[in-house]
Amino acid sequence: MRRISGFVVLLVIILVNLGVWWLMNRPHSDVAWHGEISSISFSPYRKDDDPLADREPPPESIDKDLAQVAPVVNSIRLYNAKPMTQTIPAMAAKYNLTVTAGAWLSGALADPNLRLDKPVGQMSPDELKAYQTQMHDLTANEEEINGVIAMVRENPNINRVIVGNETILTGQTTVPQLIRYIRQVKAKVSLPVSTAEPASVWLSHPELVREVDFIALHVLPYWEGIPAEHAVDFVFGQYDALRRIYPDKHVMLAEVGWPSAGKGRQKAEPSVINQALFLRRFLNRATEEGIDYNVIEAFDQPWKKAFEWTVGTHWGVWDADRNPKFSMVEPVLEMKQWPIQAIAATILALLPVIWFLYNWSHLRTRGKIFFAALVQGAASLVIWTMSVPMIRDFAPSTELMYSVLLPAQLILLVVVLIAGYEMTELTWARQMRRTFTPETSPHATRFPKVSLHLPCYNEPPEMVKLTLDSLNALDYPNFEVLVLDNNTRNPEVWKPVQDYCAQLGDRFRFYHLGKWPGAKAGALNFALTQTDPEAEVIGVIDSDYQVNPDWLKVLVPYFENPKVGWVQAPQDHREWEFDLFKEFINWEYAGFFDIGMVARNEDNAIIQHGTMTLIRRQALEETGKWAEWTIVEDAELGLRLLENGYESVYLSHRFGHGLTPDNFTAYKKQRFRWAYGACQILKGHWRALIPFRNTGLTASQKYHFITGWLPWFADALYVMFTILSVFWTIGLVVSPRTFDFPLAIFVMPTVGVFVAKMIHHQFLYSTRVKCNWRQRIGSAIAGMGLTYYIGRAMWQGVFTKTIPFLRTPKCEDKAAWTAGFMMASEETVLMLSQWFCAGLILAVKGWNDFDARIWALVLSVQSIPYLAALTTAMISALPTEGFMRWLLGKPKAPPLAPTQAAE
Repeated sequence: MRRISGFVVLLVIILVNLGVWWLMNRPHSDVAWHGEISSISFSPYRKDDDPLADREPPPESIDKDLAQVAPVVNSIRLYNAKPMTQTIPAMAAKYNLTVTAGAWLSGALADPNLRLDKPVGQMSPDELKAYQTQMHDLTANEEEINGVIAMVRENPNINRVIVGNETILTGQTTVPQLIRYIRQVKAKVSLPVSTAEPASVWLSHPELVREVDFIALHVLPYWEGIPAEHAVDFVFGQYDALRRIYPDKHVMLAEVGWPSAGKGRQKAEPSVINQALFLRRFLNRATEEGIDYNVIEAFDQPWKKAFEWTVGTHWGVWDADRNPKFSMVEPVLEMKQWPIQAIAATILALLPVIWFLYNWSHLRTRGKIFFAALVQGAASLVIWTMSVPMIRDFAPSTELMYSVLLPAQLILLVVVLIAGYEMTELTWARQMRRTFTPETSPHATRFPKVSLHLPCYNEPPEMVKLTLDSLNALDYPNFEVLVLDNNTRNPEVWKPVQDYCAQLGDRFRFYHLGKWPGAKAGALNFALTQTDPEAEVIGVIDSDYQVNPDWLKVLVPYFENPKVGWVQAPQDHREWEFDLFKEFINWEYAGFFDIGMVARNEDNAIIQHGTMTLIRRQALEETGKWAEWTIVEDAELGLRLLENGYESVYLSHRFGHGLTPDNFTAYKKQRFRWAYGACQILKGHWRALIPFRNTGLTASQKYHFITGWLPWFADALYVMFTILSVFWTIGLVVSPRTFDFPLAIFVMPTVGVFVAKMIHHQFLYSTRVKCNWRQRIGSAIAGMGLTYYIGRAMWQGVFTKTIPFLRTPKCEDKAAWTAGFMMASEETVLMLSQWFCAGLILAVKGWNDFDARIWALVLSVQSIPYLAALTTAMISALPTEGFMRWLLGKPKAPPLAPTQAAE
């Protein structure tokens, strides 16, 4: 029956996936166009051609292009009079095409300060360079003028001439200079002569209008940021306005069109659908109103990327391979290959989904549907992302960003899937497979000796004494306690503990290890040499913990199973109730032990942590004792025991409570140590984690140890993206032709993953962690606040071998406001950099630029973890006890009497 339900789930997921792809790629219908295009811009350059590099197409290639456009157009427009272009009108005549000839004007001719009469020998290097450039431009322009005149005389199918193309708009000529060129051509030809400019130039220069025989108007709604649905109205609005102002001049729409790909501009979005719908609507209306027009352009021109951004290469009705992009009659598809994409996405997800459904028979159907849909969604997003180069084009620098963002997006998707896996197993399992509780623990048949090791380093004596008192009260008949004070220099710190151990009796032994190597692991290895030979179990407890009397009585019997290598209980904390900062981090810790450890325990893959842990002595000594080469000797030991075939037992039950770090600095240093240590473990044990290889670990154990630390690597990428985004924003502002906005499909996952993490956190906290809504939110803020320090630790862990052991101080005084700010100074700088860049890009690009808004949104989201760090640091600096008591409705605790205080 369960196999049948799995098959049904698989079938539903496949059908829904295909249905979503179909919905996203439905054909768009609109008015059809059945006529011929009046005129079209014609550039015969193919993919390997480039006029900027003097790579011209051969005559047979040009002839093929003319033969292709001739059935659907009446005329072509040429832009220059180069020798190659001068051959085109005669070829066009064979296909009964008329021609609008053009002369290309170029260079810095508009410089009024240039003195051509100054002797060359008296010119500075800059003046000489400018002089040479202008002389070259003068020569080139004279060649263009003479060339277009010759074209007109030799080709009767040329019906008009356009001298210069947007030269006033771009500043390449002044109006008087352009008028001289127009007059020069008009004196030699008998055809109508004009120049091509947008409406703003024609409206600003009526003297130019008087010189031309007709107005050649460029109206390109894309460059004005007009949305496609309003573009045709915009074109005719510009056209009609110019006709009203200059009623005696014929107006030709010399350039009108829409790009099929490239970056968006404000509300204008390039796409095949938008291009098709714009052209259809325009052509129908232009025919109805009988206007003179020229569509830009016949074929996509890849060479234009060098100076017209990525969008400049995609204005063709045919693509660069001479394939029509769309039908003028049939419904239009953005991606004709979408069925292939949909099938590829289905196949990519098929094997993981089948494996998941086959192996997760313990899940309810809702859980199977949820995770299978999540896997399918991730596969579809991967296929869609990899297809982006087929439908969009990049600026040069964006190609590099694509190569970085694609792998990063894959990692982010994996992180989401990891969180989804955890959420699925903990929410929709019919029953947990490995549940250990005090109520179901084995009954003791004997009481093997336990040696409890208590490492200390510069700890407050009174705090350690409380821990020793709790150990002395253990309800277990056979144990010893070894207190190991290592590297504490001040006798006033360690001697009171030594004296107290002497008072507690023979069970308690104190060792002061002066300058001792190996940090905590070194001290614990020394303890093994002093452990009672009869001891079978080693317990490790931090110096700030107060344990329950039944700790050993409940957990030690699990060692009667010879496969059990260690038994673990959660870390938990006390004395946080009236401190907002400590409340936040207390519940942030709780999430790992009530969610992550419970999920890992299902596959015998828990993390061993160095307090509230009991270890089989034989297993510890046989596998190599405590590792002194890593600063997380506890987690390393757990992995090593699993590699050697031992099992773990995890009871999600609190048997002891320690103290939380006192401030944000201590908190993030502790997490830095854990993250850096994870890198050390991965480098030390990578061979054991290789998939599909017998290394002593099961596939599930390998999965948990790799994916458990993968989100920390995602934090490292997050920090890298934060820094890169600053430089990218500067590039967008300073060099917009080189730097382009990352496509939304790459940057939006940053927002999506952030939202997914928050949903995962809040959902599982609400079902698995016994805290209220305020504590859930506080734990999320505290956890986010560690992003930078974790990321920094991971980068440092990748490129370095070791760092000194970082102690987490306890019982320290609260920091002042200034110190609180300084605790998050680096995070604050990163936060402000994101805010500044978001404001800068909106100020420069404008709010109407969709890409700018998306980029600003991403920058703002990226700043949230750094804001969380500053918030947590400032809260840790505040005296919040009064506020918390007021919030909880608790009266302030009375001061202790002198006798009580002494105790």
